[in-house]
Amino acid sequence: MKPTLQLKQSLQLRLTPQLQQSIRLLQLSTLELNQEIERMVQENPLLELREDWSAPESDYSFTGSESSDLPDLDNLPAEAAVSEVKTTIEESHEHEFEWPQEYLFAQSAYDDDEHEAPQIPARPISLREHLNLQTCLSQVSERERCIIGLLIDSLDDDGYLLQDLDELVEMLPSELSISRVDLQSALEYLQHLDPPGVGARNLQECLVLQLQAFPVTLAYREQAIRVVQQYLKLLASHDFGQIKKLLSCDDQSLRGIQKLITGLNPKPGAEFTPSSERYIVPDVIVTKNNGAWIANLNLDALPRLSINHLYANILKQANHNSARELTSQLNEAKWLIKNIQQRSGTILNVANAIVARQQQFFEHGDIAMRPMVLREIAEILNLHESTVSRVTTQKFMHTPRGIFELKYFFGSHVSTDSGGACSATAIRALIKQLTQEENPRKPLSDNKIAHILEQQGIVVARRTIAKYRESLQIPAASLRKSF
Repeated sequence: MKPTLQLKQSLQLRLTPQLQQSIRLLQLSTLELNQEIERMVQENPLLELREDWSAPESDYSFTGSESSDLPDLDNLPAEAAVSEVKTTIEESHEHEFEWPQEYLFAQSAYDDDEHEAPQIPARPISLREHLNLQTCLSQVSERERCIIGLLIDSLDDDGYLLQDLDELVEMLPSELSISRVDLQSALEYLQHLDPPGVGARNLQECLVLQLQAFPVTLAYREQAIRVVQQYLKLLASHDFGQIKKLLSCDDQSLRGIQKLITGLNPKPGAEFTPSSERYIVPDVIVTKNNGAWIANLNLDALPRLSINHLYANILKQANHNSARELTSQLNEAKWLIKNIQQRSGTILNVANAIVARQQQFFEHGDIAMRPMVLREIAEILNLHESTVSRVTTQKFMHTPRGIFELKYFFGSHVSTDSGGACSATAIRALIKQLTQEENPRKPLSDNKIAHILEQQGIVVARRTIAKYRESLQIPAASLRKSF
């Protein structure tokens, strides 16, 4: 084939680095954004983190390659492509990017607060320390204390001894001369320490140990011990008729036994285990103003970024060729600050659009949640749906009713008889309310709940009720029945 030259016209679109950065920052959570900013501050000497919102006056100017205002990035999905943005070189005295006034809504309140030295809480005592302290204060020999300490070290975080005593004997060196009888004696001592139930080898033994720790004169104590030892499965399945027959007791006695057993702690060591808390920094705060709920940005969640004046002054005095790298870093710093400003503005706009549509939720709770999808907010704000999805992911709203992820306010809907729609969140709230107000002796079945909702104009299938009930971790009617 003879080689030929051809001219072909095509349109090539691509994301600019600035736009890629804007999209990436938009989908980061507040904690992830702060980590990203700390990394960029370490890499870029023109960036600095300020401790307050005040910015020093800039008295320098330079000639460098600067980018004009950012394009409107909110309307572009992640898959969108835009043409390459060309920058121009111009002189400018504007090197400080001040946050818009609406971002600083709480500045005066924060300035007036008195900053006190933080109180560092004492480290909580562990289960092993708590038990070892009791053995040190008791009248036991050093050898017995060592064997008890061996068992204490074998406990799990809930206070259970999951290893068999025979296995422990085989694991111990023979020169210690520790027999199974020694371990059994140490275990009996351990099981009398605080908290009651510690050292148990299963749930049944744990509950019995706690019941035995009660005074002998306590009502229903002996019957409760018998139920735990012999009829625990019947109690778990709420087979109260069979239990009454086996114990030859009446309803009042059975209610007392049940109350006594359900008040026990199945994990006696858990209170000494430090909980792994997940800290959430809300991006917006919802307050009521002149009878209407509005959202404002959380000042503490906003990064305090500015241009480093020291390096900017160096850049002012240097010629263009020698300061080329600093000029590039300055442009990157300005793009980052501008992108963070735009990210905060987009989050605030989306949050206010959500609050405007969910006013009744903030007044009355989940039961008044309106059905809403991402497309509705996207159309209101003239944004792309994928942008709204990124904004509402891992972004949190602090309200008088708690802290919610922005995605919490979106959900499916169920049609009503009147031709309207009811939010799935509201239906879950209704199910929870109905089960909380039901008669414990005659709990509502899924069919009954569906019938009650139908009377209110909300048509929901029984299997849907069961699915929502299970998502709320509400047991079935047979397991909710009590005496």
